Amino acid sequence: MNKKELWQAVLAELQLSLSKANFSAWFSNTRVLSLKKLDQKRQLVEIGVSNPYVKNTIELRYQGQIKEILDRLTKLENELGLTIKAEKQKISDSGPLFKIDFAKEEKRALQKAIESSRLRPDFTFDTFAVSSSNDMAHAAACAVANDPGKKYHLLFLYGGVGVGKTHLTHAVGHQILAKNPHARVVYCTSEEFTNEIVEAIQRRSTSKFRQKYRSAKALLIDDIQFIGGKETIQEEFFHTFNAIHAEGGQIVLTSDHLPHEIKGLEGRLRSRFEGGLTIDVQEPNFELRTAILLIKANQRGIKLPIDVAKMVASNIKSTRRLEGFLTRLVSEGETRKKSISLELCQTILERTSPLPVVSKRLLKPNEILDLVARYFELKISELKGPKRSKPIVVPRQIAMYLIRTELEDYPLMEIGRLFGGRDHTTVMHSVDKIKNLLPGSEELRSKVDNLKKRLYG
Repeated sequence: MNKKELWQAVLAELQLSLSKANFSAWFSNTRVLSLKKLDQKRQLVEIGVSNPYVKNTIELRYQGQIKEILDRLTKLENELGLTIKAEKQKISDSGPLFKIDFAKEEKRALQKAIESSRLRPDFTFDTFAVSSSNDMAHAAACAVANDPGKKYHLLFLYGGVGVGKTHLTHAVGHQILAKNPHARVVYCTSEEFTNEIVEAIQRRSTSKFRQKYRSAKALLIDDIQFIGGKETIQEEFFHTFNAIHAEGGQIVLTSDHLPHEIKGLEGRLRSRFEGGLTIDVQEPNFELRTAILLIKANQRGIKLPIDVAKMVASNIKSTRRLEGFLTRLVSEGETRKKSISLELCQTILERTSPLPVVSKRLLKPNEILDLVARYFELKISELKGPKRSKPIVVPRQIAMYLIRTELEDYPLMEIGRLFGGRDHTTVMHSVDKIKNLLPGSEELRSKVDNLKKRLYG
């Protein structure tokens, strides 16, 4: 085949897989400019396109598909080069020419892809609040979403309930589809994966099931720990994993346990899980919980005062409970015809929380320092000073512990500065010392409890 015949064959295959609008938008003014043999097994195919926008779109969305077709047709390893050079004569199109809103068509294609992938529309990177407790997980998710199957073929996110694992997983899917609406992204929970296998076996339609999962460009599965102990499910998932990995696809798994902690997980699967990038998604800290509340409120058009958000974040640690409390707060405000306020928030918290309601971030470090000094009949300068006698060291450690824990992970370095410029390791040692002594010392527990009551009383 000469270069013109080769390109016509490529276009014919592309036309079968693309909508008429997309094919016309991106390929109606393209051609092969040159074929250059690099060696016995490789050649460079230079493709002419009409403008930078088309060039960028083809590189992002269709380059892999074009290369695959060229490799098959030429039996060579093809490298693609795109050059901005308009075709003199456009590909003929029988039928009338219509003015098509291609941006609208792309938006429709993306929406359809999101729906078929079963991704939550609100779980995107734009709506994900980032802090020190999840910044590594966020960075890793962005990396795999922007270059699926390349940097890390498997991203394994583990952590407790309500820490954002599912949100990040959906966000990866959204980002992949935003770059290529025609990519096959499959999201499910491990329970849904299990149920589909069982149903496929019963209906003798396992080939259809395998086609759905093994042809995915990105497979996203929540709560993978539930396949532990299920031999048939693990067997199927093992082959699904291998098939996607072999084709350069992306896999994202979430779990509440590390791979080696999943009971009943086969060694070969554990090995594959541990071969990917494993990231611990930690519980959201105070600042992150506050940000999540404000984001959720903004999404729903709710004006949430920041002091109310801080009070809620001080009392509720689960992100799922945060959203539920926000719904209740709005509902009660509307029912009582009251605006959202600290008073209304505290009333609902006292009624629904099993623990005493606190407003931790309304405290300041110096307030705790002052209270501890008065409680132990010491001067603040003594707590901050260099003396290491027991009557001073223990109150100093208690003060550091209270600032660190009651002000929601107040930075260690800041605490060190507050106490006369001590380094963060000294502060960490003091906090850990009190934390470890509390369970076995009734006297110490009594002192710490009394101090907390005075702080919030």
